[in-house]
Amino acid sequence: MTANGWFQIAVFFLLILAVTKPLGVFMARVFSRETTFMDPVLRPVERLLYRMTGVDEDHEMPWTEYATAMLLFSAVSMLLLYFMQRLQGVLPFNPQRMGAVNPPALAFNTAASFTTNTNWQNYSGEATMSFFTQMAGLAYHNFVSAAVGMALAIAFIRGIARREMNTIGNFWIDLVRGCLWVLLPFCVVGALALVSQGVVQNFRPYDNIRLLEPQQVPRLDPNGKAVLGPDGKPAIDTVTGQLIAQGPVASQEIIKEWGTNGGGFFNANSAHPFENPTPLSNLIEMFAMFAISAGLTYTLGRMTGSQRHGWAVFSAMAILFFAGVLTVYWAEARGNPLLGDADQHAGVMQPGGNMEGKEVRFGIANTALWATITTDASCGAINGWHDSFTPLGGLVPLVNIMLGEVIFGGVGAGMYGVLIFVILSVFIAGLMVGRTPEYLGKKVEAYDVKMAMLYALIFPLIILTTAAISSLASFGTSSILNAGPHGLSEILYAFTSQAGNNGSAFAGLTTNTRWYNVSGGLTMLAGRFLMIIPMLAIAGNLARKKYVPPSLGTFPVTTPLFTALLIGVIVIVGALTFFPALSLGPILEHLLMNAGKTF
Repeated sequence: MTANGWFQIAVFFLLILAVTKPLGVFMARVFSRETTFMDPVLRPVERLLYRMTGVDEDHEMPWTEYATAMLLFSAVSMLLLYFMQRLQGVLPFNPQRMGAVNPPALAFNTAASFTTNTNWQNYSGEATMSFFTQMAGLAYHNFVSAAVGMALAIAFIRGIARREMNTIGNFWIDLVRGCLWVLLPFCVVGALALVSQGVVQNFRPYDNIRLLEPQQVPRLDPNGKAVLGPDGKPAIDTVTGQLIAQGPVASQEIIKEWGTNGGGFFNANSAHPFENPTPLSNLIEMFAMFAISAGLTYTLGRMTGSQRHGWAVFSAMAILFFAGVLTVYWAEARGNPLLGDADQHAGVMQPGGNMEGKEVRFGIANTALWATITTDASCGAINGWHDSFTPLGGLVPLVNIMLGEVIFGGVGAGMYGVLIFVILSVFIAGLMVGRTPEYLGKKVEAYDVKMAMLYALIFPLIILTTAAISSLASFGTSSILNAGPHGLSEILYAFTSQAGNNGSAFAGLTTNTRWYNVSGGLTMLAGRFLMIIPMLAIAGNLARKKYVPPSLGTFPVTTPLFTALLIGVIVIVGALTFFPALSLGPILEHLLMNAGKTF
């Protein structure tokens, strides 16, 4: 680890800290329908959309109607994306003449992925999706799935802030305002900033460049496995040219980070120089992943009338963030002890850490920082391969997702996820002092705790069940490329990422199979929508409650003690639930590595 590396991490965090208040205030005004500087341009557009769709601006929804509207919108959006992929060959903006996305299970997996803000990709983007599908399908979902997450978080905050009301807002208004005010304007500016750094944005057909020397390469099937010739040996192809993919990259790149969607136009994701060409573009993209989620902590404090509570939640997230990045940075800078004094840092005359799978342009510090941010923020964009990290370095991204991605978290999803842990923390504090727990003037009762526990239990149930089946059945184990605990980590990470709607891949696992496409798609849908229902039920129940003035027995939620309790609950719930699985995966691999064996 170097001082320069820590300086870069510190600069990133200071930028996030600086934007938290202004962006939080802005979002509070947007969703409270107060006047903003964008209103002269955006209010006429908003009114036009409501007139065209028949939305009543004055209509408020109870939580059941809010949930129904959200589910119906998501279902229709998913169906449209599925059929868009299947009909891709006859749709416009397809200069490479790409056919329908096949097999149908892959189209289902992709539709579920982008609808749920996961952006898990079992395909190579530049070789599978046309420009039309990339923009009208995938980029559209990047906007609306992020806006749905924001709408749900705001609905939960309203439930906390309101008193004796049966409604938590209007889903359609929250969705539109999230897209128009929070996502679209910032993405226009961000896309232009990325273009200035060299991120590609065009509609040109791919360029075929002739190589100076023909290359002999193994022939691979669609799943990336070597094809065998008649003699049983790997078939070899002679390559005389290279196809240079390009297209509308910058417009999709910025929303995938600003909306914490993840995925990528290219298979190499944000390690590709057309997606992330310079250190400044790297910083812009990392900043975009955390900005809205950090701002929502200030929005929480402003809308509930307790700004110190918002900062207490921010502090808990920040402490967990630094714990994660410290561990990854230390583990990767330390390197693999099995290599002894060997040079592990390309181009350096002395050992410099584990550079396998790292973004060599930006170094270990920025790759460790990116891996921590993307799994904290439910984004899934990557600029290095987590599969190549050391066992402890790979453990942190996995644990970040297992904790519920509440360390700032996805746009909206991180906020309502951490509020579930706030409810549980307040309940535990109430048990310790022997009083009915209260949260910002609302009594936390049995119904609220039951719904919070249902939310907390659905997540591990999905992950551990699917991972166990995949680890035992031949249709799951046949996709593993690594033996031992590392192979288990690959399976565990895949289903954790999908259930957590993260989308980053550990790599090393062939997932474009019928089993992984179908089970992964169902996992993503369950991880998104089954967890939303109990959360909205809590929001609706809190909105109906009377305000209870704080007393001497009320546990304050604005102090460092509350921050420590919240961190403890988040860590303990994740540790107790997933520790046995982690012990068989990355922890065991770390112990074996130090004993002289690796996988």
